[in-house]
Amino acid sequence: MTAKARLFQPAKNAMQSGRRGTKHWRLEFAPAEARYVEPLMGWTGSRDMNAEVTIDFDDKESAIAFCKNNNIEYTVVEPKHRRLHLKTYADNFSYTRVRG
Repeated sequence: MTAKARLFQPAKNAMQSGRRGTKHWRLEFAPAEARYVEPLMGWTGSRDMNAEVTIDFDDKESAIAFCKNNNIEYTVVEPKHRRLHLKTYADNFSYTRVRG
């Protein structure tokens, strides 16, 4: 049985204003089995150790090469590029601004 993985660029954290840590590519394994509820404490558990593994790569090509060399089935999730709506502070006081 081969492992299945997902290759993606992580999104920016909602608590940060910068884009640090979003340029690299990350490999995460898909869960091989369903999680279960541990009966004594009620915690959610898993016997799948690959679920804890994440590997970061500098670029997409090296991540794909790693998967091919280790016989890992992979899916590449392309990032959505954000559109910037650039405006100046003076645009807040423009006469052509829609007021409502």
